[in-house]
Amino acid sequence: MPDATNAAAPEPPAKFPRTFWTANLTELFERGAYYSMASFVVIYLGRLGLGDYWPSVLNGLLWTLVYFLPILSGTIADQVGFRRSLLVAFVLLAGGYFLMGFPAWLGGATLSPEVGNEVTADAAVWLPLLAGILLIGLGGSVIKPCISGTVQKTAGRRATLAFAIFYMVINIGSLLGRGVSWYVRGRLGLPYIFAVAMGCSVVAFLVVTLLYEDPDRLRREAAAPQKPRRSVGRILLDMVLVLRNPRFALFLLVSAGFNFLYAQVYNVLPLYLKKVVETNPAVDIYTMANPLTIVLFQLLVTRLFGKMKPIRSMVVGSLIIGVAMLINVVPVLVLGDVRASALDLLPIGSLFIVLTVSLIAFGELFTMARTYEYIGALAPQGQEGLFLGYANLPMAIGSLLGGPVGAFIFNEVMCRGATKRPDGLLELDPHWNSLGWTILMGIGFLSALAMFLYNRWLQRHPAAPTPA
Repeated sequence: MPDATNAAAPEPPAKFPRTFWTANLTELFERGAYYSMASFVVIYLGRLGLGDYWPSVLNGLLWTLVYFLPILSGTIADQVGFRRSLLVAFVLLAGGYFLMGFPAWLGGATLSPEVGNEVTADAAVWLPLLAGILLIGLGGSVIKPCISGTVQKTAGRRATLAFAIFYMVINIGSLLGRGVSWYVRGRLGLPYIFAVAMGCSVVAFLVVTLLYEDPDRLRREAAAPQKPRRSVGRILLDMVLVLRNPRFALFLLVSAGFNFLYAQVYNVLPLYLKKVVETNPAVDIYTMANPLTIVLFQLLVTRLFGKMKPIRSMVVGSLIIGVAMLINVVPVLVLGDVRASALDLLPIGSLFIVLTVSLIAFGELFTMARTYEYIGALAPQGQEGLFLGYANLPMAIGSLLGGPVGAFIFNEVMCRGATKRPDGLLELDPHWNSLGWTILMGIGFLSALAMFLYNRWLQRHPAAPTPA
């Protein structure tokens, strides 16, 4: 019998390198910066005098830049190195957040107590806001591929664990940013949410400066083989190649419904809270329900439903997000007053918005990660990596449409026939209010149906084998 004391002990798993943890710390502060202001952008722009539609249009543009530009900025980051790219990105972000707050801080603009219907802002307001949105979009688009690329390059054989940690850090950063923003906003005023965002960006810049090491340099030191780099021209040609694939192009369309509804967390929901339910809603606190739900239930949902086929999971997610919108008719039709107190804590309409945000997070748990898996299976053999590089396009499309269309649903449907109360809030016609939420629900249900039918079509029309 062999001596157990001499038996070789199992080799412990290698630890994640310091750069992995530095990248996650950087992501924590970057997400804290973004979500410290995201929940209030449409309200802030509306109170600056941008009218009914422009706040949502500009907010949709911001999200579109953040999710579309990584296709190009990721290539540039590969060329110049992640560390340099991150340093430039956080300079852009800090400048962008400064410009967003500039009209109220130094530009002489005064925030109206209400979100007005007419455009009253002049060029002194418009120009810094447009420049700020462009800088935030550019900076955010650089950070996404750099941080996720660092996680991938430093994960080794434990990519699943590495990205689970990364996703958890994203949501912790979201909670941190919203919480600090709520504290600062309550004491200094709404424009100072952008000061919180600037502060988080500066901290992230210092983390990169002092602690971050470019993973490509570490790989070169370890003599690891590197993939050939692609030029920007090659990226544009690949984009044409991907979008000319009818199976993928159609998937972008059918999946846009979910992302369109997700965008309403930052378009319709804040406007509904501010103009209908409360004069001073804590949107940052209410929307904390999204990252909190993900942090609490991610492992449980993965364990219980992880073996569900991707298409079924995405269909379930689209149904959930549709139901999340519909539940807002309960305080309208059943209780009859969205401003009635719930448990002496907050208006019943706000409570249902919190429930909506939580349900949307469950829909996200069923949909977001499985989208990447489905795109990988959808791609032609040997082109999985190329197609996955464009996996954020559904979010970009949903955001681009979500801003103006969401504003139309709110202003032209929900608010039709509304009257203004003495406190400045709108008294909505229950019929039109409910119809607006029902339309949003219908978009989710139609998205689920379209995705189901699309998958059936794929099964009946399998792709031709890729020629050798």
